[in-house]
Amino acid sequence: MTSPFADIYDLRGLKCPLPVLKSRKKLSGMKTGEELWLETTDPLAVIDISHMCREDGHLLLSSVATETGHRFHIRKA
Repeated sequence: MTSPFADIYDLRGLKCPLPVLKSRKKLSGMKTGEELWLETTDPLAVIDISHMCREDGHLLLSSVATETGHRFHIRKA
């Protein structure tokens, strides 16, 4: 069985606004209902990613603190 974290989009080391810009671009190439995992280290990503999801209509399924930052699980609208 494949781990749900196997295909995490690694945005660690990027500072605002790059995590949001790269996430938007990645999501734009996905089909409605597909899910994306993001890994970030920018402390502002907690605010920015959730705001992007609200703005764009995506569902933020989870936002979890990790040892180095945050991991987000998003379902594309």
